[in-house]
Amino acid sequence: METLRTGPVGETIDPHRHRALGTESRVSILGIVRAAEGGVTIAEVGERTGLHPSTARAHLDRLVGAGLLVKARASGGQPGRPAWRYRLAAGNEAPAPAPYRALAAALLDHLSRRTGGDVRAEATRAGQDWGRHLAAATPPGADPLDTLFEVLRSLGFSPRLHHSGDGRTEIHLHTCPFLELVKRNPDAICNLHVGVVRGALEHAGAPPAGAVVEPFGAPDACVVRLALPEPAPARGRRRPGVAPTPR
Repeated sequence: METLRTGPVGETIDPHRHRALGTESRVSILGIVRAAEGGVTIAEVGERTGLHPSTARAHLDRLVGAGLLVKARASGGQPGRPAWRYRLAAGNEAPAPAPYRALAAALLDHLSRRTGGDVRAEATRAGQDWGRHLAAATPPGADPLDTLFEVLRSLGFSPRLHHSGDGRTEIHLHTCPFLELVKRNPDAICNLHVGVVRGALEHAGAPPAGAVVEPFGAPDACVVRLALPEPAPARGRRRPGVAPTPR
């Protein structure tokens, strides 16, 4: 069994990560990903390095396996299967409460044993049930956006309202409390999040169908896009995670 070692000035050395950076190509790819605010696709890495797509994919997945990168697909009703997008793995995410992580892990194990059906669709349906359940524990009578914020905060996503400028509502998720599960099955866990958002909105009486979660949709966050008008500031009241409007 491999153990972590300590370097000459006390820093921790992870042999698995050390070997992942043992080739010039992977060091170069890591630099490309680090410089790309929104992450990169396999095709983009191939264009910048001259590597064949299959070779670029192998290097990127090796970096994912070493915990240096994470990957996810955009989700939310787009036709076909969107390309993988790779981004630096953050190291300081606040984990979700242990029971939630255990529940999500059990769901992933269940889905991994399924041989038929659409795993992404099943994960979304399961997330909707979970979102409705979590929303039922929020204060009754709250508007849908407040309910959704409460659910996302309870899971540890650090949500913040973002003014997109086009009159639509966006929520930026600045932490991923299920990051270790994203590495195991990105399609399932990201679509589980889509379902949680839609279930919470549905419980609060808002149309859930237009809700989309775009992994790495902003330089420092995943983005929830909602089919709701951008909320107007309310006097004497501040939505959780929203900066107060200057007076």
